[in-house]
Amino acid sequence: MSDTKITQSVKIELTPNSMKVLERRYLKKDEGGKIIETPEELFLRVAKVVAEPDKNYGASDLEVEKSVEEFYRMMAKLEFMPNSPTLMNAGRPLGQLSACFVIPIEDSMESIFDAVKNTALIHKSGGGTGFSFSRLRPRNSPVASTSGVASGPISFMKVINSATEAVKQGGTRRGANMGVLRVDHPDILEFITSKDNLSELTNFNVSVAITDSFMQAVENDEIYDLIDPRTQKTYIKDGKPARYKAKEIFSLIVEHAWRSGEPGVMFLDKMNQGNPVIQVGLIESTNPCGEQPLLPYESCNLGSINLSKMVRAVVDSSDPTTMYRCEIDWDRVENTVKKAVHFLDNVIDANKYPLPEIEKNTRANRKIGLGVMGWADMLIQLKIPYDSFEAVKLAERMMSFIHEKSHQTSSELAQKRGNFPHWDKSIYHHKQIPMRNSTVTTIAPAGTISIIAGSSSGIEPLFAISYIRTVMDNTKMVETNPFFEKEAQERGFHSEQLMEKIAEKGSIQEFEEIHDDIKKIYVTSHDIAFEWHVRHQAAFQKYTDNAVSKTINLPNQATVEDVENAYKLAYQLGCKGVTIYRDGSREAQVLATRKERKEEGKIVPKDRPTTLSGITDKIKTGYGNLYVTINTFDGKPFEVFAQIGKSGYSTMADTEAICRLISLALRSDIAVDKIIEQLMEIGGASQVFQEGGRIMSIPDAIAKVLNKHFGTNQNANRDRDLTYEFCPDCGTKLDHDSGCVVCSQCGFSKC
Repeated sequence: MSDTKITQSVKIELTPNSMKVLERRYLKKDEGGKIIETPEELFLRVAKVVAEPDKNYGASDLEVEKSVEEFYRMMAKLEFMPNSPTLMNAGRPLGQLSACFVIPIEDSMESIFDAVKNTALIHKSGGGTGFSFSRLRPRNSPVASTSGVASGPISFMKVINSATEAVKQGGTRRGANMGVLRVDHPDILEFITSKDNLSELTNFNVSVAITDSFMQAVENDEIYDLIDPRTQKTYIKDGKPARYKAKEIFSLIVEHAWRSGEPGVMFLDKMNQGNPVIQVGLIESTNPCGEQPLLPYESCNLGSINLSKMVRAVVDSSDPTTMYRCEIDWDRVENTVKKAVHFLDNVIDANKYPLPEIEKNTRANRKIGLGVMGWADMLIQLKIPYDSFEAVKLAERMMSFIHEKSHQTSSELAQKRGNFPHWDKSIYHHKQIPMRNSTVTTIAPAGTISIIAGSSSGIEPLFAISYIRTVMDNTKMVETNPFFEKEAQERGFHSEQLMEKIAEKGSIQEFEEIHDDIKKIYVTSHDIAFEWHVRHQAAFQKYTDNAVSKTINLPNQATVEDVENAYKLAYQLGCKGVTIYRDGSREAQVLATRKERKEEGKIVPKDRPTTLSGITDKIKTGYGNLYVTINTFDGKPFEVFAQIGKSGYSTMADTEAICRLISLALRSDIAVDKIIEQLMEIGGASQVFQEGGRIMSIPDAIAKVLNKHFGTNQNANRDRDLTYEFCPDCGTKLDHDSGCVVCSQCGFSKC
């Protein structure tokens, strides 16, 4: 079949948002930035590259052409999407198709800086990286070769963070990292608090690797030993065995997660219980979203079936509100699973790997990760509330079916193509089951690809029923969940005014004009108690080879006890890891420090005392050295002066104006963090680097001096990507989705 016939065989139905994401991130552009590819051409490009490896196993040209058509139709019909690097890079010079990698770090400078180099190469190719820092000796341990002391895991996390900062993925954004440390490592306290300062480790998610023995110690209120990673014996500090109360460490993890969403936790023993090649090595880390446990130098290729497309309508005259009902099309699910496993196995062969060690280990175990997206959409079509045992039971049934059919397909591929090379060291060898892939299923975040597919994300509930989008010319448009909008029209309560009101709220639970039966079905993430988030994660995990990426989204008023109970329930139900996010928690820390001094509804600046003292700091700018003086009153910054030489009257006047306005704001009790937030990273024509950081302008320089001496760093960086609140590309509030941070508007993803 010709390319034209293939692309004309399916009419691709993309939403405006899908097109926006494709144009921004996926479609080919020429040197001038002009788009030179259609969505049809993108899917055909991917299908051709991924079908090509069939030739390695004796397929004829006609059979390869059939695979091209099958793969194309599966993507064009939005039934299946591979991970973003496959869509972006297949058929292009980079050719790197994997989403995630784990890089080993041993306790030597050579290994550490090899990891830094390898990370840069992987990020350049578009992948994310995970690390276990548990093998590194703790801070202040002796180093025999230099007669000095070690700086510890956190210091080397900062080195990798800086390297990540310097390397952009495909020239578009920084890569993402996962940092893992065992709960029994001597530096665990420093690790748990490592992201209290949000201006540091900005390119890392962090998770504590928790063991079964630790959880038992928590349950029994026992003391546990810290382990020296070099000797694997109890760590001796100040001549005594180092020990902590397990409950106190667990409470510290919980409190910090409640405060800012980090650290997450991964249940190390549970991950290795599901490790099919445990004779090859132990799992110590995952990719940045927590759903893909990998051995050192492994990568994984992920893809998701769009469950919203796996539903069919059948006539049902018994329902007075409609003439049809929906049911799952199990034959369609099975057919899509089989094609998707074939697709992902081919990706392993089509891939251009960033490192030879990664190619070797990836091909040896041939891990793939087939998952789902559109779960909430499927439940809505079936009229099953997300927060119900009926939904949880269906989740188990769905993933059990996908697990069975995907393993069956992998086994059939093995009989044609051969087992994965490490098969004789796997659980399948003992069972004498032929398998092409050591793992087959994963529930990935599917954040950006779900936007392309027009589906809800991963296994998450809806984030909002309706929301307001601001387009390029500042026009505000109301966008509503298509299933809800259709139902509202059919039930006769649809109006633009109501949709706008819902967009302000996000949820429909408080609207009296909407019937209760609809409210039960159209629940959002924050309408749902944390137990249902955890139960859904556990239900899918039960039949998933790798792990499940999900965020336990909590409302702002959720308590520390809620977080603790979520962690404990996840452990009890067999989850392999947990990520929680309490809505607005990072932003709330800033707002909690704001004190507005008002008189009759107006802010009144304080009078200046006759005498004040302070500090003067020098900072390099593109216009010369800037001398910034900050005077204080009652220990707080009260006024700012700045002097810059040899820069012209205009620059000096602008600098003075900025300082006067800063001083007025400080005297009016505006929080210094809010001032820093407004000024930091304002761009300018002359930018310079100083002490490893970029000084973008005079306002940026002043903000950095203020932050250095008086910022609490809770919201110090105006690069909103790094504070996880707003999209750095379009300014939309980011969603905490499936262990990652994504923008539902433009497709930005931190992972």
